[in-house]
Amino acid sequence: MRRLHWRDFAALAPKMSSEQRRTASIAASAHALHDGYTDLIYVMLPLWQAEFGLAYAALGALRGVFVGAMASLQIPAGLLSERYGAAFVLALGTALAGLGYCLAGASAGFAMLLGALFIGGAGSSAQHPVASALVARAFAGPRSLPALGSYNFSGDLGKMTIPAALSLMLLVMTWRQALPILGAVGIVLAGAILLFAPRYSNVAAGPNVRTEIGGDGPPPRRAFALLLSIGIFDSATRMGFLLFLPFVLTAKGASLQTIGLAMTLVFAGGAAGKLACTFIGARIGAIGTVFLTETLTAAGILALFPLPLAGALALLPPLGVALNGTSSVLYGSVPDLVAPHWRTRALSIFYTGTIGSGAIAPVVFGRAGDALGLWPALLGVAAMALVTLPLAALLRPALARRYDSLPL
Repeated sequence: MRRLHWRDFAALAPKMSSEQRRTASIAASAHALHDGYTDLIYVMLPLWQAEFGLAYAALGALRGVFVGAMASLQIPAGLLSERYGAAFVLALGTALAGLGYCLAGASAGFAMLLGALFIGGAGSSAQHPVASALVARAFAGPRSLPALGSYNFSGDLGKMTIPAALSLMLLVMTWRQALPILGAVGIVLAGAILLFAPRYSNVAAGPNVRTEIGGDGPPPRRAFALLLSIGIFDSATRMGFLLFLPFVLTAKGASLQTIGLAMTLVFAGGAAGKLACTFIGARIGAIGTVFLTETLTAAGILALFPLPLAGALALLPPLGVALNGTSSVLYGSVPDLVAPHWRTRALSIFYTGTIGSGAIAPVVFGRAGDALGLWPALLGVAAMALVTLPLAALLRPALARRYDSLPL
């Protein structure tokens, strides 16, 4: 199948309909808010430590309970959306996430704070599978990948703006006053979702045509498993690299302020990469993009070994592009591997696997770093990026055509 070029993409992207604009706006707003809520915890940890006298293990539990609830409940959230509708479940999840932060602002102790963050994480579990499925349903065909990439990029905007908004609010009020205000934003957005989100049925419109897979192509379930495996290794690579980066820079003589700047450079490059790689994928295909980004990721990590501090800092933005860019084409490829009425379930499984991998990888790589040392462990991170390449080669025949999938 001939790959899309930029001029082909432009011809295939007519002006968005009113329904598509509503879907894109609602999904992007939900993604920005929920991802912002997730990273808001980083800003609050020092304040909660001072307020409640918490040890580092307790602080880790606060972050862990939010992310754990979000990751583990995505599949149930996807199943609920199949029964009660995507708009209702996304609105309910957004309201719960906002309520969680309202309760956190009123917490009288560690146990209440832990419960509030569990509620917030449970609410955020609905966003990834349900909102991305709404986008995939609204933008069918060649526009699905760029639309999902733009949706993916909106999450990074939320990670930058909402913690920054909290930092500004803390200049004029206490955290107990600021958190309920930010939580109320989620409740208001939940009402907007309930009112304006399009109502799609779980059965796709249009003819239901099955395309047989040739002998050299994997069956549908195997294709999805390959895509999920690539996503798991990609997420583990990203989290492993971010775990070791501060220590790599410290070994090169970086100060604490320089390390903060370095992380900003990586995250800024990553945000740009999520958006840019969707359009690269439209030109060279998802598999070609995976080969490009994962190879550049491994090469960039290896290049950090000999570079001085200034060179390492200059490398971080393009490395961030490669490090994060793969995720957009992977998420955007899920709709090409499953039938429309299975997309929400497939996306919930995909997000559960990748987020779960991102949570486990720092523990595994941390143990490797303790046992082997910093540089051998970082070499292992670079090698993990290259593990995705043979998996992508096996997946290529399936992504060369679209077909209906068996139930997952």
